[in-house]
Parts: sequence; structure tokens; C-alpha cells
Amino acid sequence: MEVDRERIAKLAKEAKKRSRATLRDRWHAVQFNLVLALQAAVAAALAWVGSHELLGNPSPVFAPISAIGTLASSVGQRFRRTIELILGVAVGIGLGDALVLGAGTGPWQLGLIVFLSIVVTIFLGGGPAVVTQAAATAVLIVTVTPASMENIESPRVIDALIGGFAGLVVIGLVLPLNPLRVVDRAARPALGRLAEELSETAEALKSRNAHRAQAALDRLRQVEDHMQGFVEALEGGRETSILAPVRWHRRGALTQYVESAEYIEHAVHNSGTLIRRAVTALEDEEPVPEEMSAAVALLAESVRLLRKDLGLGVRPEAAREQALQAIGQAGRAYAEGVGFSGSVVIAQVRTTGSDILRATGIERTEANRLVRRAAGGHAGEAADDALKDPGERASDAPSDTPSSEARTARS
Repeated sequence: MEVDRERIAKLAKEAKKRSRATLRDRWHAVQFNLVLALQAAVAAALAWVGSHELLGNPSPVFAPISAIGTLASSVGQRFRRTIELILGVAVGIGLGDALVLGAGTGPWQLGLIVFLSIVVTIFLGGGPAVVTQAAATAVLIVTVTPASMENIESPRVIDALIGGFAGLVVIGLVLPLNPLRVVDRAARPALGRLAEELSETAEALKSRNAHRAQAALDRLRQVEDHMQGFVEALEGGRETSILAPVRWHRRGALTQYVESAEYIEHAVHNSGTLIRRAVTALEDEEPVPEEMSAAVALLAESVRLLRKDLGLGVRPEAAREQALQAIGQAGRAYAEGVGFSGSVVIAQVRTTGSDILRATGIERTEANRLVRRAAGGHAGEAADDALKDPGERASDAPSDTPSSEARTARS
């Protein structure tokens, strides 16, 4: 009974913790999308006014729908989304009006119109957005628009044009987002989590606590989910920097973030390998010099500084210095003596440090030279192999090398 009570109390505590995390994540999502909600509201109102005043349409339906659809589409794809909306509306209007005129309205007519709208749109090569818009437009024509109204096909298409244009105007002129801020907010969860789990791993190595390191590894998998949002934010940032003249001055800083994205992703993957091997080293009771823990802690700090400087749009020189210090500590740890898994940890510190240097804008050959000099030649051949490009490592590395672990960490 005592064991059951303890287990129930533990489960209740974990559920409460997850609930708090979920609420925090939801509130973060609301804050992140507040400006998007405001943009959609302004675009819908602007589209309604434009259609009502320009066309004299007493009940403009398609203009606000098109405006909202443009804003609600994936960031970085709004130009394409606007064209798809107009195409979908045109297909839906054409089929809907033709069939309503020939067969009237009713449930079976509605089903037939939706079916044909989808089939015709797919035949024309439309994607999911076009197909959905065509079907939705056909439904609106049958259920909302009076069948007796004539010669309103053109105003409907113009409605869609007005709505799409209103969405783009809001994005580019009325309420343009700060592209660097958008990207920084999206990168914060991924880089923040990466830095936290590297710091936690450093503490686990210091206290020789394998369970603590394993918990850090389990949490690190959440970074993969955040990376997709980061990539999408980069696309949206580039889109805004093109559409919004007031944001053109951010192009340089945004370009630096875009060019860093590939190496940030590499750093995440290689850190997964680092932490996994740290767990193994602790479980196998391998030697863990103090310098190994210090190296991982410095690596975590370099990630924090990288995010901070990229978000501010300044050259991330502090992140470079911390990464090189981490590599130097890793070299000293190797000289102190480590086991097989420990040597992989050292190699991955070097590899991840190299990724961070590349993310700061340093060219590959120069980054490798700096890493070798920082390591002082202590880290051996395993670490030198870890400095190869991912493609090189994939082609010539045996199955038990650090690069193979890095590939495993991605799955």
C-alpha cells in the first residue's frame, strides 16, 4: 500500500508538471501569434472595405476569406498562397455557378459540386491549398449566394484578388513583422533547449550521474520539433524582408541567421551524439576528467552567446571564443586520459565547436585550423576525423566512429 501511494503521488506530480509545461507552451504560442492574429483582423477588414467600396458589393464574402487565407498560410509561402487562393476561387466559382444553373441547389447538388471541384482542381495540377479553396468556394456558392443572382462571377474573382492583395499590403506595409525578431523567437526554443541540456550534461559528468545525463538526452529530442519552426521562420523572415521596405535594413542580419541555420542543425545532431556517449561513459565507469565537464559547459555557453548575438544582428565573436575554449578544455581532458566513449565525447565537443564556428560565419578550412590549434594536438585522430564535412564522414567512417553516432542521433 505504501508503494502504491508513493507511485500514485509520483504520477500525480509528473502530471502536474506536464500540465504546467503545456500551459506555458500554449501561452508562448499565443504570444508568438498575437501579431499574426492582428494582421489577419486588419487584412479582413481592409478587404471588406475594398470590396464594398470598389465593387458596391453589399455582402463581400470572398475578399475577407482570401485575405485571411493569405495571412494564415505558411510563412514564406504567401505569394504562392495568394495565387492559389485566386485559382481555387476561380475554379470553384466556374463549376459552382455552372452546376447550380443546370441542376439547382440541394444536398446532392452540393455533394456533386464539391466532388467535381476537387477532381478538376487536381487534374489542373493544384496543390492541397487550391483543392481546399475550390471546394470551399463551391460550397459557399451553393449555400450562401442566392442562385437568382446573375453576372457576379467577375466580382467574386475580383473579391479574391482584393482579399489576397489586402493580405500582402498588411504584411508588407501596414503591420510588417520584424523578420529578425521572428526568427530569433523561433530559434530561442531550439538553441535554448540545446544549451540547457549541454549544461545539464556537464553537471552530470561532474557528479558522475548517468541518470541525469540520460534525462538530458531525452529532453534534447524536443529540439528536433523546434527546428522545423525555426526553418519556417527563416522563410517568413526572408519573405518579410522582401515585401516590407521598412525592414530592408534587416537583410544583412537575417542573411547571417539564414547562413547559420545549416550549422545550427549540425550542432544539434552532434550534441545528441555527445550526450549519448557521455551517458555510456558514465554507465561504464570510464575516467571522466574535470576538463571534460568544463568543455561541455563552455560549449553550452557558446550556444547561448550564438543565439544572443544572432538575435541582436551583431557578429558573434563571443560565441567563437567560448567554442574555442571548450575545444581547448576537451584537448586537455583527452591528455588526462579517457575511455572509448570519453574519446567520442571529446571528438564531438570538437565537432560541435566547429559547427558553432561555422555558424558564426567562419569558412570551413579556417574553422578547422582554429579548432586544431585550440585543441593543441591532444585530441588525436578520432577528433581529427570528426572535423570532416558530414558528407566525407558518411562515406568513409566505420560503423563505430563518432560520425556514425551522429547519424544515429538524428533518428
